[in-house]
Order: sequence, then C-alpha cells, then structure tokens
Amino acid sequence: MTQILRTLIDGLVDYAGLFPPAKLDMQPAVENFHRYTTDEHAHALGRFICPVSRLDEFTQRGALLMPGTFATSGYREMADTREPWRVSALIDGHLDECLTRIDAFNDHHAKEDAGLAKIDALEMRLTEPGDVDEAIEMIPNDIMPFFEFPGTTDPRGFIAAIAGEDAAAKIRCGGVTPDAIPSVEFVAAFIAACHAAHVPFKATAGLHHPLRAEYALSYEASPPRSTMHGFINVFLAAAMLSERVIADSDLPDLLNETDANAFAFTEQAVSWRDRSLDLVGLARARERFALSYGSCSFEEPIDDLKSLGWL
Repeated sequence: MTQILRTLIDGLVDYAGLFPPAKLDMQPAVENFHRYTTDEHAHALGRFICPVSRLDEFTQRGALLMPGTFATSGYREMADTREPWRVSALIDGHLDECLTRIDAFNDHHAKEDAGLAKIDALEMRLTEPGDVDEAIEMIPNDIMPFFEFPGTTDPRGFIAAIAGEDAAAKIRCGGVTPDAIPSVEFVAAFIAACHAAHVPFKATAGLHHPLRAEYALSYEASPPRSTMHGFINVFLAAAMLSERVIADSDLPDLLNETDANAFAFTEQAVSWRDRSLDLVGLARARERFALSYGSCSFEEPIDDLKSLGWL
C-alpha cells in the first residue's frame, strides 16, 4: 500500500454492522469489530456505531472483547497494546436522557476490569437549523456531535448553523432502495457548503464501494440495484476541494467518475486525471474536514480496494 492511500483510508470506516443492509445481531457485530481491530488493515477502522438504546446490550456482549485486565478472558491477550474501543452513539431518544446513558457508559468503561471503551462522538438527526444551538449547549465538550438533516432540504441553512461550533455535519449517501441515494448534485452541494462554512463532515450509508458504479443495494437474493456513490470519489473530492486543488464546479465530475484508471496513487501524491494532491494536503483534509463514513461492512470496502490493485 502506498503511504498516500493509507492516509486516505486511515480511520475512514466507522463500523455500522448493526444497521441495514447487514443488520447483524449485537454478538456477531462486536465479534467482527474485535477481529477488525487486529486485522492487517485495522488502521482503516474508526468507531463502532451503536444506538444509545442498545448500549447496555453492547456492554453485555462486547465487554470481554474490549481491551482490559480481566485475567480469565482469553480475549484479553493483547490488552497491553490495544487502545480503548472508540464508539459513536446514535441518538434514538430524548437528548438529555441519551446523554445521561452515554455518561454512565463512559464511567463504566473507563475501568479496565469492565473493558475499555469510550463514546467520543454522537450522531443525531435534526429537523430545523435552530435545533443546533440547543443541542450543542447540552452536549459535553469531550463528545463530537455529528448532525444529520433531511436529505431533501438545501443543506446550507443547517451547515451555517453548525459553523463556528465544535461540531460536524453528516450526509446520508444511500440506502437499501434506489430512492434513498442522493443525487451527485446534492452531494456536491453538501460538500461545497461544508467547505465554505469550514464545517467538517462524515457520511453514512451507501458507500461500501470505492468507485461510483451500479451495485446491489442489499445482501438479499435478487436485490434491487442502482448506481451508488464511491467512497474514494466522495472523500477525494472533499479533500481536493479543501486543499483548493479543484473548485466547486469540479465536484460533480469527480463524484461521477467511474474509471479506476483516472486515479493514481504514489507514495507522495494522489491524482485524479490532471489534478494532484500531495500527502501533506491529504492528511490535513482528512484530519480537519473529510472525517469518516459509516458502513455496515468493513470487509467489503477493503476487498474492493484489493480487487482494484490499490491495496
């Protein structure tokens, strides 16, 4: 793997195995996450995404797999070298009640004998831009909030409400039906608005594959198919815009790119056609702007990168 590709995918994939189309039970989901933390490509793994209403179940099923000092557990052989599991909590109830449960979870999992884990991010849907201020006042400073808003709405008002806060926006890039996939124009407008307002973002859903193409939308027999966004398209477009390698007007072309040969990865730069971004600029964009995306599969994105010969 080139250093530039490693930088592009470092911590990129937040594991959402509990959600469609995988929709796993908690036990296999935490077992998968545990396995991914020791995988050769573990550097690409970000947080485990868990609804607040299932945090107790997450503790029950995952505690013995987490780093810690529970001496009788065979899973704890790597406890001295592993970092605490990072968790993003999905708000699925009243925010104040969810924050109380998040605080209790963090207190419990700060102790090694309970298994080390920390919720350092949360994700919540908003209906109005005015909801941002009230939510930020309630959320502790050590938890990064990601705010999602209706996909049919002009994103600029919501993003403007987030601007200047220690918070980020969230975009939904797909789903299990074709109508859940936003247009290239909407994704481009979202990225451009985030860049203009200096608001970082994450994405979720529909980004299992590196490049834009037609894919199955679920793992069922005879699933619906549609053209899906590619995570390389989305995050390279955002990084290149952030570093002023491309302009807003170039975003749709890069998001629409389907030719793997249009991309090149060297040790010190990544190129799309005649545009090139160096390692320092990419690292800066990934750290400050284009943060991560949620995927119900960690293996599928990695396997696709291998199939392309990039990994």
